[in-house]
Amino acid sequence: MKTLEKISDFAGNTFAVWVILFAALSLIFPGGFAWIAPYVSLLLGIIMFGMGLTLTLDDFKGVLKAPVSVLITVALQYTVMPLVAFGLAVVFQLPAEIAAGVILVGCCPGGTASNVMTFLAKGNTALSVSVTAVSTVLAPILTPALTLLFASQWLPVSAADMFMSIVQIVLIPIVLGIVVRLLFSRQVDKSVKALPLVSVIGIVAVAAAVVAVNREDILTTGLLIFSVVILHNVLGLTIGYLFGKLFKFNFADQKAVSIEVGMQNSGLGSALALAHFSPIAAVPSALFSVWHNISGPVLATWWGKRSGEFPADDENHKAG
Repeated sequence: MKTLEKISDFAGNTFAVWVILFAALSLIFPGGFAWIAPYVSLLLGIIMFGMGLTLTLDDFKGVLKAPVSVLITVALQYTVMPLVAFGLAVVFQLPAEIAAGVILVGCCPGGTASNVMTFLAKGNTALSVSVTAVSTVLAPILTPALTLLFASQWLPVSAADMFMSIVQIVLIPIVLGIVVRLLFSRQVDKSVKALPLVSVIGIVAVAAAVVAVNREDILTTGLLIFSVVILHNVLGLTIGYLFGKLFKFNFADQKAVSIEVGMQNSGLGSALALAHFSPIAAVPSALFSVWHNISGPVLATWWGKRSGEFPADDENHKAG
């Protein structure tokens, strides 16, 4: 078990490397990864079950401890990124399927990677975890509704079908994970350290599969999509941080808000795009997964080094 934990820690610490490596390999050898595409929803369900295993009631009690911070950040998550995505789709005059894909990933909740990045940035990890938990629980309602609102001018959107998909591949697995943890907490605590390995394998496989089945489109339009994805992420991080300052949050909270707003559950975006739009619509989510695993660690490292400049906020971070 110790060996597995070490492997899991290594995989988690080098997550970005694996995402980039296998995305590149899938471009070179698409046949080796395209077979994964039909199993993307299953992989995401496994990842969400693992997320449920790591959640405790304390993660949701965080909402009661800091309700204003949590609600503001969740509201920003579901307004800033969809609006930025819509604006980018209009400004760059994106093709319909790509526009829908960019908007879809913008309407997704925050991903679990945001919690890790907030921790590395010495931000308020408790706030980050609470926001991720709440935004994920709200996803079955808000993600389809916002996608319908912003993407329907490009492609037909069935909010009801998307709602059912999110319930099946996100909400049910997370609830099952929470229930299993409550019933078998001792056993789960012993194995939970191996979960980062499962998440890394799952997300890497999803990204590789999407890249593989869209190889030709990526080679012709990849630079445009990647540019939009970078802008989407950077604008989300920046606007989230500025709103944190506007609401006079301390520095640790500002970092958490920025990362929560700017980082999306790109695996969910890929699964929904494949199920409800088309393979090419999943490309923005796949490239988002690649890019935010570059921008996230870079930002977290920079902020982590700067935290000593704000000793009062460091104390708040430790208390949180």
